Amino acid sequence: MSVENEERAARRWGQGRGVAWAVVGCLVLGGVLMVVPPDGGDGDGGGGDGGGRAARVVGAAGPEGRARAVMTAGAPAALPAVASVVREREARVRDRPRDHTSWAVLGVAYTERARRTGAFADYPKAENALRTSLRLRPTGNVDALEGLAALANARRDFRAAKHWGEEAVRVAPERWTSYALLIDAYDGLGRYKAARAALGRLLTLNSGPAARARAAQVYWDQGAREDAATTIADAAASETTPVGPSAAAAAWWVRAGELAWERGEAAQSLRYCEAAGSEPEADACRGRALAALGRTAQGVRAYRVALSRRPSAQVALRLGELYASLGRAGEARKQYGVVRTLVTRAAGAGVNESLVLGALEADHGDPEVAVRVLRAEWERQPGLRVADALAWALHRAGKDEEALGFARRATDRARGGEVRSAAYACHRGVIERALGLAAPARRHLAEARRLNPYFSVGGGRRFA
Repeated sequence: MSVENEERAARRWGQGRGVAWAVVGCLVLGGVLMVVPPDGGDGDGGGGDGGGRAARVVGAAGPEGRARAVMTAGAPAALPAVASVVREREARVRDRPRDHTSWAVLGVAYTERARRTGAFADYPKAENALRTSLRLRPTGNVDALEGLAALANARRDFRAAKHWGEEAVRVAPERWTSYALLIDAYDGLGRYKAARAALGRLLTLNSGPAARARAAQVYWDQGAREDAATTIADAAASETTPVGPSAAAAAWWVRAGELAWERGEAAQSLRYCEAAGSEPEADACRGRALAALGRTAQGVRAYRVALSRRPSAQVALRLGELYASLGRAGEARKQYGVVRTLVTRAAGAGVNESLVLGALEADHGDPEVAVRVLRAEWERQPGLRVADALAWALHRAGKDEEALGFARRATDRARGGEVRSAAYACHRGVIERALGLAAPARRHLAEARRLNPYFSVGGGRRFA
């Protein structure tokens, strides 16, 4: 295959944006539902669990039961339950505006509703509720601290998430959910050793399905692809009953599907995504797997359903690139416009979509803009995903020498680049080839093909 054809294939499908985004995005949601409310509280000291006391598990009957069912498991909850908690806690804080616990629970529920539905306006509401809780009880308020960490992770503001998560650990060092939140924050900042240490502490405190789902993220970052795949599938299976998956199981089946696709197992990915049932993110997961299997019309429909249920800039970009691969250039351009609209809306709510915007500009807009956006992101949050994205943007802007430095950073095991990603290997190989480094280029392009033939630049369809 010529250099030009390889680069065209890589440009069309070479974002591989799913590998770490799928896992981190995945595991943001577990962090969102980790505030552990005490027994109701009226804002005058009956609230925050200052230590490691486990939450009491109760049925979901009544407002307090529903709040606990949504908030105490450290795992995704059903969207109707989240909606009920929002209604109940809104009423509660109107009647008892100094109930710091209810403000914290409300903030967490707003965050989860935003994440699950794409309702960006809920993020500022969440911040207001959580800061109100912290103002009402400024010391020992671990519920609000964890809520703020979860909100920051959902917004991809990992520095803020680190700050709030570490403060939560200081206040309640035996509360395992704080370590789960810190794993997301450290991962987003490229602090992989710290993420592994946080996982070790988490697993000493909790070994249940939610903890195992978090472990899968860290295993993937360490390059242990099979361990990650087995762990997330086991977590999902343990929460699935004969009548169907729980909300947690559905979300984890989606992540198992994402990881299967990253391993080049499209049929398995589809099976996992179908096991997720009506989970909002399952449609996009199915869309990618269907497209990879050549069932492109069904893939397009699945993506459209996904966007109708939950607007997502990343999913809109995938659909645009699928349209482009099918020769539907006009529809692709329209979809890229949707991406820009969603990125702008997200920014207005404090949500960081720099990686999506950088990918869009690098391949379908102005690469120089992509470089500026991603340089700024690198300064804020120098993780592997940013290194890879910036490398590709620099390449697209004709700056291959500098691009290679970032591509090496993304794949350098000595600096945390242990993720075995077809995207990272492909981008590095294309950049090396552009610089005339034929032998390492061949090696990295071959590695990309081995890791995920649906992504690889080595012929066949490309599905992002």
